[in-house]
Amino acid sequence: MAFEIGDSIVCVDASMKPEAVAELNRTVPNWVVQDKQYTIRGFHDNDGIALGILLEEVSNPLCYIPLLGRVQEPAFADWRFRKLSPSESMVEVSAEVLEMV
Repeated sequence: MAFEIGDSIVCVDASMKPEAVAELNRTVPNWVVQDKQYTIRGFHDNDGIALGILLEEVSNPLCYIPLLGRVQEPAFADWRFRKLSPSESMVEVSAEVLEMV
């Protein structure tokens, strides 16, 4: 199932490799949260290395990506997410509305 801008997705893997934690905390200060729902705002194709997803709810400062040889906003790998079905998205919205009441 292909991702599209505006899709509701859920994080299924927010893990970091132990050897990468320090670098990621420095370059990607705002990290995703396991089982949290997000909305796709854009993509980086990362020169075909891995599809990177940009999220409405999370933004990070631009930084130099050595593997790509350029500056860009860090994006999250597509394998970290699962697309939500329309009914799953509505359940999340309904729960948020109930919390506000």
